[in-house]
Amino acid sequence: MRFLLVLCLLLSPLAAQAQRLTVFAAASLTDAMKDVSAQWSREGHQPLRLSFGSSSTLALQIEQGAPANLFASADGKWMDYLANRQLIAADTRKDLLGNDLVLVVPADHPQQVSIAPGFNLLAILGPKGRLATGDPAHVPVGIYAEQALKKLGLWDAVAPRLARTADVRSALLLVQRGEAPAGIVYATDAAVSPAVMVAGTFPANTHDPVAYPFAVTRSGDTPEARALLTFLAGPQARAIFAQRGFKVE
Repeated sequence: MRFLLVLCLLLSPLAAQAQRLTVFAAASLTDAMKDVSAQWSREGHQPLRLSFGSSSTLALQIEQGAPANLFASADGKWMDYLANRQLIAADTRKDLLGNDLVLVVPADHPQQVSIAPGFNLLAILGPKGRLATGDPAHVPVGIYAEQALKKLGLWDAVAPRLARTADVRSALLLVQRGEAPAGIVYATDAAVSPAVMVAGTFPANTHDPVAYPFAVTRSGDTPEARALLTFLAGPQARAIFAQRGFKVE
């Protein structure tokens, strides 16, 4: 009788719901993580709860106690932020993905440029246009963009013309809508929108490598969360990320 009671509890909707994991992931991972969640479900697991946003915003939410089992950041800085506060399980941290930094323009105003020191970015922006990218004060894509523009000798001229957004997808949206004549986003973001085209790719030596560290959080550290991280580093998820254009580490 006791065995049957335990079995019923384990099979109840409440127990099944308890196994459902929450993932906080950088906005640029939106499409890939939705694909991964679908595959995770096909493997017999509960669908993932996915929360997307700027890595900085998500990290601060975790610091403030938001429930998450796993954090996927678009740079090392915000993972370090949580690690320094002992808010991730340090032994689970893995750099799984990479990306390219690109200049995008509306597809109905196609342009191709060679991105090199001193290239004429202001000509692309026009007399009043703004350059859309994440806020360099805290958003990873904006931080990478600032590094690249400084390396190319363009920062001082372009900084007053930035349209600083809360995350990379918001920057992409401004270019999609024609509200900005150009933006700096990741290659994977450009690939999901037929309304933009890649005008050029920033050379790798102009900015820090775009890296995506993943880690289980201290508060959400369960065997199922660790199993998910193993899955994310495994062949099925790697194939999904590669299909979406990420560099698989």
